Amino acid sequence: MESLGDLLQQMQNPSFRQRTRSVADQVLNDPLVKEFCAAHPDVDETQLRLNMSMLFQYTRDRRNCDNCPGLERCPNDFQGHFCKLGVEYPNGTAEIVDIRTPCAKLVSSQHEQRVRQRIKSFYVDERALLEGYNAVEIARKDLQRVPAVNQVFRYIEETKSQGLLKKGLYLEGTFGTGKTFLMGYLLHELALSGFNGVIVYMPDFVEDLKSMIQDGQKLKETTEMLKNCDLLVFDDIGAENLSPWVRDHVMGSILNYRMNRKPTFYTSNYSLQGLEKHLSFTSKDGEEMYKGQRLMDRIRPFVDVITVKGKNQRG
Repeated sequence: MESLGDLLQQMQNPSFRQRTRSVADQVLNDPLVKEFCAAHPDVDETQLRLNMSMLFQYTRDRRNCDNCPGLERCPNDFQGHFCKLGVEYPNGTAEIVDIRTPCAKLVSSQHEQRVRQRIKSFYVDERALLEGYNAVEIARKDLQRVPAVNQVFRYIEETKSQGLLKKGLYLEGTFGTGKTFLMGYLLHELALSGFNGVIVYMPDFVEDLKSMIQDGQKLKETTEMLKNCDLLVFDDIGAENLSPWVRDHVMGSILNYRMNRKPTFYTSNYSLQGLEKHLSFTSKDGEEMYKGQRLMDRIRPFVDVITVKGKNQRG
């Protein structure tokens, strides 16, 4: 490592000073610096030479951004930011200042991250929530489901313009027609408008709930989240193996709290009538029609039913 004395001696070397002047002249003649000077004629050459490193950083960052290799491989010293020059007048004299400014890619990435943080999922493949969506592609992918897609689009626009609606949606249809995908799209689009949401894959969630009997705090935190989120999706309801406790005390409590407050959404291979039969039967107590009807009283009046037709996209 060089000592301070060696460095000072090197700086006295004529060839070193010549190289320094050459680099300085090159920076001052850079088109970007000339453009800056033209915009700020009150900045004199002395001020420019005092801030040579700042000017060099400015030109280097700008050219890196013009040839951006992507946010993850950003070559600038401060990833996702570039040096932006400004002028201030602290003592009546123009002084150059640099402002570390986030680039458009970083701003977009941070915005998308905030959107993702508004959506929580339980046992749902997060690729369905994170890959992004194209409304035209969603509509064209299977023309048989266009009516259902249009109804979901309409619901999204109404929520954006009116705020949270009291009713949710019940998407019924056969396997693989895109019901979960449409609910993921709905959550993503409304998260862009500031709403938060939770999507729950019912078969796995119900099994996990049974294990929470021994962990009262976790159960309370989970149910409170589902009660209070803006948008709640029960995905593939009807495919779970219900116990009386899950149906009557957990599901009943959540739905009882949300009705007339916040919308709840469902995807299912069952019609509402078929779901009622499913909810009337538990592995422990067998068939209890009035218990199924009681839970359906918290579902049926608070949803608009959409039948999703189409081919099995799972393949």
